[in-house]
Amino acid sequence: MSLQPFPRLLGARPENGERPLALPSLPGQPRPGPGAARPRLRILDGLRIVAAVVVLLHHYTRPSVWGGDTFGWLTVVGRYSWLGVELFFMISGFVICMSAWGRPLGSYLRSRVIRLGPAYWFCVLATMAVLLAVGKPFGGAGPGLSQILTNLTMFQTPLGSSELDLSYWTLWSEVRFYLIFAVVAWTGLTYRKVLNFCWIWTVASLLAPSSGLPILNVLANPVYSPLFISGICFYLIRREGPRAGEPWVLLAFSWLLMQRWLNDIVQWNTVKGDRLSWEMCLFVVTVCYAVMAAVALGWLDRIDWRWLSVAGAMSYPLYLLHQQIGVTLLEKWRRDVEPWTLLLSATAVMLLASWLIQRFVERPVAGRLKRFLETRPKAS
Repeated sequence: MSLQPFPRLLGARPENGERPLALPSLPGQPRPGPGAARPRLRILDGLRIVAAVVVLLHHYTRPSVWGGDTFGWLTVVGRYSWLGVELFFMISGFVICMSAWGRPLGSYLRSRVIRLGPAYWFCVLATMAVLLAVGKPFGGAGPGLSQILTNLTMFQTPLGSSELDLSYWTLWSEVRFYLIFAVVAWTGLTYRKVLNFCWIWTVASLLAPSSGLPILNVLANPVYSPLFISGICFYLIRREGPRAGEPWVLLAFSWLLMQRWLNDIVQWNTVKGDRLSWEMCLFVVTVCYAVMAAVALGWLDRIDWRWLSVAGAMSYPLYLLHQQIGVTLLEKWRRDVEPWTLLLSATAVMLLASWLIQRFVERPVAGRLKRFLETRPKAS
C-alpha cells in the first residue's frame, strides 16, 4: 500500500515557487498582517516524515519480501504501519484548507501542480530506470512504454493503467480532493462555506455506495473522504478555536464513518494466511485523530525544531520513491546480505535519495515551473 501522497506541508522556501505555509494565530492572539511572517507549522512536517517512514517499514519488513518473519517485533509493527496513509490523508485535509484560505482559485490550482509535479515526474522516471534495468519484484516483467507515459500524467488510475509504483494509488484520492475542494475555493473560503462543503461531501459519501451512480462514487470517494473531512475540521478548530462546536460534531461523525470503512481497508491489507486486528487498526487511527486534535488545539506548538522542515520536505519524494525500487532491490540482494544490515542500508539510501531529490530536483524545478505558469503574454 501506501498513502498521501501527498501534498507538501512544510513552508517551502521562495525558490520552491510557493509562499511559506503559515500557522494561523490561535483565537485571542493578534493575527499577523498581510506582509508579516508567520510561524511555520513544523509539527506537521514531523508527522509527515513519521508517516512516510512507517509506510516504508510496512513495505520493507513484509514476510513476502523476505520469505518469512525475519524481523520479529518490527515485522509485527510493520503489519499495521500502512496506517500512516490514513494520517497522511488527515494532514492533507488540514493543509489544503489552510493553504487555500485567502488565495484565488488560479493560484490554488497552480500551487497544487507546483507542489506535486516536479518530485513525482522525477520519481516516475527513476522508478522506470530501475525497473527496466532489473525487472519488477517477484519475477514480473518490466514496464511498457504506454504504462510509463500514462503514469507521467498522474491519472493512471482513472485511465485504467497500472501504477508504475503501487504507492501511487493514493495520488488519485488526493487529486480528487483537490478538484472538489477547488469548487468551494473558487468563491472564496469562509468558515461557513467550508463547513457546508464538508457536510455536503459527507452526505454524498453516505449516498454514493448504494446510489448506482459511478460518477458519484468516484467524486465522493466514500472510503477515504472521512479522513480528508476530519483534517479540514481540525484546521477549522485551529483557526476558530475549540469552542467552535460544529466542527467537533462533524469530526465525531467522520470518525464513525471511518471506523465502518476501516473494516474494508483492513481486508484489503490482509495478506493470505494472516489476520489483522480491526481493533488494533482502529486504535492506531484513533491515536492519529488524537494527535491531530492536539495540533488543532495548539498543544504541540512547542515542537518547532528547524530540522523538521527538512525532514518534512523529504517525506513526499520518500513516499514516491521507496516501494517499487526498494522492494526490487531487497528481493535482489536479500540472499547475499544480512537482513538487518540490508534493511537499515536500504532505508538510509532512500532517505538520502529523498533529500537529494528535494534539494536538487524538486526545489529548483518548482521555482522554474512557477515562473512559467505565472508568465503572462505582454499586451499588444
